[in-house]
Amino acid sequence: MGGTEKMKRNELVVLFFFLCFSATFQRSLSAANQPPPKKKPAQTKKIGSSAVFPIYGNVYPLGYYSVSLKIGNPPKVYDLDIDSGSDLTWVQCDAPCTGCTKPRDQLYKPKNNTMHCADPICSAIHSSNNHPCKSPTDQCDYEIEYADRGSSFGVLVRDSIPLTFSNGSTLGPRLAFGCGYDQTYGGPGAPPQTAGVLGLGNGKASILSQLTQMGLTRNVVGHCLSSRGGGFLFFGDDFVPSSGITWTAISQDYVDKHYGSGPAELYFGGKPAGIKGLEVIFDSGSSYTYFNSPAYEAVVNLVKKSLNGKPLKDTAEDKSLPICWKGNKAFKSVQDAKKFFTPLALSFTNFKHVQLQLLPEAYLIVTKLGSVCLGILNGTQVGLENLNIIGDVSLQEKMVIYDNEKKQIGWGPVNCDRLPNVDADHNGAFSQPYAVNFGIAAESCPATRRKLRQEQHIK
Repeated sequence: MGGTEKMKRNELVVLFFFLCFSATFQRSLSAANQPPPKKKPAQTKKIGSSAVFPIYGNVYPLGYYSVSLKIGNPPKVYDLDIDSGSDLTWVQCDAPCTGCTKPRDQLYKPKNNTMHCADPICSAIHSSNNHPCKSPTDQCDYEIEYADRGSSFGVLVRDSIPLTFSNGSTLGPRLAFGCGYDQTYGGPGAPPQTAGVLGLGNGKASILSQLTQMGLTRNVVGHCLSSRGGGFLFFGDDFVPSSGITWTAISQDYVDKHYGSGPAELYFGGKPAGIKGLEVIFDSGSSYTYFNSPAYEAVVNLVKKSLNGKPLKDTAEDKSLPICWKGNKAFKSVQDAKKFFTPLALSFTNFKHVQLQLLPEAYLIVTKLGSVCLGILNGTQVGLENLNIIGDVSLQEKMVIYDNEKKQIGWGPVNCDRLPNVDADHNGAFSQPYAVNFGIAAESCPATRRKLRQEQHIK
């Protein structure tokens, strides 16, 4: 799942793949590796470790970004779509699997490690009025439906996920994730060739929350998406810059659900566009940015008006996105086209001088046909109602940090082609049509489809 506007799915139940590729850093050791304190043995242990992963993919033409995660013992590598719009990580399951994109030898096979309904994480992924368990010893099933009507159904398992931390330690904590054996894809085009989804949300079922509960890292996650493809993802706060980051609070309306912040006012060319009160969600699982109908229509009108007299013409020949233009000759990159367009910004009205700048390269793509297209789409038309989604196209060339401990979101300009504070041996280049799904979970988890499936018990 993930893409044509990979905006995803529901409450706390989103499961997605996660493949671990970490580097070793020479930084301060965590308290767990320090001599035990002579006094106050009950003092809270300081957490000082982080894990970092190279990212692969791009906004266009691939439509999603992924990481590689090792799972099991012996470990196998799974490529997972990164999704800050959902919590639960899931991989395609050898159960048998319906709607899977990987050959059988690349599916995850449970080995008597399914989780029971009595497990707290099972309760965390189910709402109180939608808990399918009849007995505490039943296997814990999950079902998630995404905003684009894609879905995943499966069973929760717990297995070792080896990680290398910035303090030099390598551990294989046993973490809970979904083994999805019935997937549907809601977007146009072929489904992504990833093995699942890595949920980066702040719910109790997320990999990050579990690592935090174990005392292995702080409850902070960040990503840096390169416009040239690739980038990096990290858990923990070791790689958060000490300066140059703009912060705004996570809205209380979205705590434990999405990384939302608002209200925000739309600016065009440094001037108010007359659109206020925008509720904004940051979602790495969405390829493009979505505004509600009033904001979208305002942007389209302002952009088209600003192009009057410039050598660009509307083109209906390029179907890559709803609105595209062609120039006197084919564009080779966004850098060639951006000079014709005007910067946008979202100003967060509860915080003075806090703005998310959307330069032309943060809302445009250049297609294989050499057209330049608007990477902002109408969210109301695709069922998002009044929500506004900041997707991958607008998150490029920024380090975006979701600090669940301080309940704030931060962003700042960073070279996303280079891992932070990494030895030169790890500094290789990172590296991919139209996105397939949405990255935020839908507002409710449907119970009806479960009744239509034949019950399946996984061992």
